[in-house]
Amino acid sequence: MQNGKVAEGNFDKRGRLRMRKPIDGSEQDAQDLQRAHTPPEKPGKKENWLTCLGPGLVTGAADDDPSGIGTYSANGAQFGYLLLWLVPFCIPLMIAVQEMCGRVGAVTGMGLAAVLKKHYPKWLLYTSVILLVGANVFNVYADLNVMAASAKLLFNVQFKVALTVIAIAVATVQIFVPYRLYAKVLKWLCISLAGYVVVAVLPGVHNNWAEIFKYTVVPHFDLKPETILAIVAFLGTTISPYLFFWQAGETVEEEVAAGHADEPGHRVDRVTDKEIRNIRADTTVGMIVSQAVAFFIIVASAGSLHNMGKTQIDTAADAANALRPIGPAAVGIFAICMIGTGLLAIPTLAGSVAYAVAEMGGWRYGLYRRFLRAKGFYLTIAIVVALGYAMNFIGAISPVKALVYSAALNGIVAPPLVVVLLLICNNKKVVGERTNQPASNLFGWLTVAFMGPAAIYLLFAMATGKT
Repeated sequence: MQNGKVAEGNFDKRGRLRMRKPIDGSEQDAQDLQRAHTPPEKPGKKENWLTCLGPGLVTGAADDDPSGIGTYSANGAQFGYLLLWLVPFCIPLMIAVQEMCGRVGAVTGMGLAAVLKKHYPKWLLYTSVILLVGANVFNVYADLNVMAASAKLLFNVQFKVALTVIAIAVATVQIFVPYRLYAKVLKWLCISLAGYVVVAVLPGVHNNWAEIFKYTVVPHFDLKPETILAIVAFLGTTISPYLFFWQAGETVEEEVAAGHADEPGHRVDRVTDKEIRNIRADTTVGMIVSQAVAFFIIVASAGSLHNMGKTQIDTAADAANALRPIGPAAVGIFAICMIGTGLLAIPTLAGSVAYAVAEMGGWRYGLYRRFLRAKGFYLTIAIVVALGYAMNFIGAISPVKALVYSAALNGIVAPPLVVVLLLICNNKKVVGERTNQPASNLFGWLTVAFMGPAAIYLLFAMATGKT
């Protein structure tokens, strides 16, 4: 049991989860566990490295949401190659932060909010959850906004009609369709992001690869408010608070599915070195894939928009022009990119809030549960989507600007939450012997040291009317 072998004993010879004693005395809890479980590998079967990929890869895919696409496109159009150095710079920071989140979920069997509730003062829990909720609702608003604008381009329907249909569909599907199945389908839509790779390498786009290499490896920036806004937005859409809570929560669900936990918060064995290695591998692959997409979006936008003198993009149609060199299919590819990644990301945004709120309130939660068994959890998802939907009728802001501003808000909220994460991962009372290694602390504190001052400078610039 101490070696992590107990998981195999939780299954019968047919690979079905044994009916364990329900946590709260309800047979329905045991049925939920049976629905969640993943049968173990057959003895002697060679492990496929793809089986190690899970929450980290999904987190990386969700990171390239409409907010990310809009922010990277705007950066490429406005600054050309100037901010490309942020791509490799962010990779080790992303890996460090997200690996900590996954490790906390695996070791404790709890999400971040549950850990804060158990081990830290209530004010820290409430502050963290409030910051998360505020950033995520605004992010959902921005993503729904540009998804509806993209649907309008693709199907020639009214914006409000598209917005309403998308919001209802997102909430309904996440509540009633198993997320694992839902995510598998949507990942195919995200292949449309390859359009940016095609544009980046097209001869007619006239990208200067020597310049691209120089700006990728050598940092270039200035202290102009618009540059700092772009940097904070880039960092915010790359190292986003909702991904912290999401990966921890999804890792807990993976532990439940594998039989390592009876339910969230009730792990039945110790985490193994193999589990930690898998989390690191999964996270590393997910974050590298995420940043590879970011690189090509910036390069494509710089080569097609910036080189043509189009340095400001305000609408979905403007952003779609980054793919114009592909030909008449450009608008369709862009719209599919935005809709597909949005359908993958909004459940992540709403789901991370639901994890945090449910853990804070002590409710049943988990995407493996049925609606009637976790009503508070699923209603929180619906409320977040509804609030994001409603914000589209308050004021007027261009779709792409909304995406950039939501990314910047994430960039402002992220530094204090990374500090909280570092405190958790260095607390032996929480993670036992699985505390941070020196590299995790180095890159974690480097994240805070870089994002914190940038966010403060941006807030100062906003307060003084400079941006």
